[in-house]
Amino acid sequence: MKILGIESSCDDTACAVVEDGYNTLSSVVSSQEDVHAAFGGIVPEVACRKHIENILPVIEQSLEKAETLIDEIDAVAVTGRPGLIGALLIGVTAAKALSWSLDVPLIDVNHLNAHIYGAWMGEETPELPALSLVVSGGHTSLYVTEGPIQHELIGSTADDAAGEAFDKVASILKLGFPGGPAIEKAAAGGDPEAVKLPRTWINAPHFNFSFSGLKTAVLYHCLGQNASKEDIKTAEYEPGVVADVAASFQQAVIDVLVSKTCDAAEKNGAESIIVGGGVAANSLLRERLREEAENRGLQLMMAPRAFCMDNAAMIAGLGFHLLKAGRLADLKMEAEPS
Repeated sequence: MKILGIESSCDDTACAVVEDGYNTLSSVVSSQEDVHAAFGGIVPEVACRKHIENILPVIEQSLEKAETLIDEIDAVAVTGRPGLIGALLIGVTAAKALSWSLDVPLIDVNHLNAHIYGAWMGEETPELPALSLVVSGGHTSLYVTEGPIQHELIGSTADDAAGEAFDKVASILKLGFPGGPAIEKAAAGGDPEAVKLPRTWINAPHFNFSFSGLKTAVLYHCLGQNASKEDIKTAEYEPGVVADVAASFQQAVIDVLVSKTCDAAEKNGAESIIVGGGVAANSLLRERLREEAENRGLQLMMAPRAFCMDNAAMIAGLGFHLLKAGRLADLKMEAEPS
């Protein structure tokens, strides 16, 4: 069974064809990274305009790479939530049109659940129950996972997501956008113990996260408590200072993510840990989670790097399981930002 997946929740326009939930026949992503870099972050209106330009070419490229004709598609799966409402609407509208014209089922996919499903698209299958961490630019969430479509939210961020904190600290340090790869690269030459930074809620009895204070601590360390936007804009740093701050910040984020995720896994009787989302591509996070999971006797299932960033293969793959479960949408389906 071939599922066409469409993803447009933020700034990437993506389409994929996945067979039987696991076999990726094609995965095409049109990135807007260079467009938004000029603004230092994602501009929703700009993102929507680029989605409109890219959606049809990306669908056509995906079908061509999959060597699949449009009338060979058995269902259409699309990200319906969460995300930027305008961006979501473009993908949802395209999916509705395809579903109606092809007379095939329409499947509404939760973007965060799809990031978890990314782990099923590797070479192994997660042992269940699992503790799932979704860590991205917009979300830092923990779930108890009983199956590909069975997730219970047990913790989330109270303010900035981890990826958002990476972007903001990268902006403070003049490292550009997106912040995750820039911070990781700069941190490679730095001392992670150079700057003392907070690990908010690392030992708290709940499973929620907070990274706003950490971001503010970096700002105060670099520019003082009375720093203005102009101070941030005109700041200049020695390369060694940037490397040390980046390494210390990255270490603080990863300490919290690893500790809270592994503690939550043990307290909820998980057999494995699943990790997905853009920040899951970070090499140090992957290394630290691997070490800690092994120490605690837990299987670690991380989404392959190709499926950490926003993509439509995870949407189509999860869509297959939703289709099997009879969880279908109709043409009245609406995009939901949260």
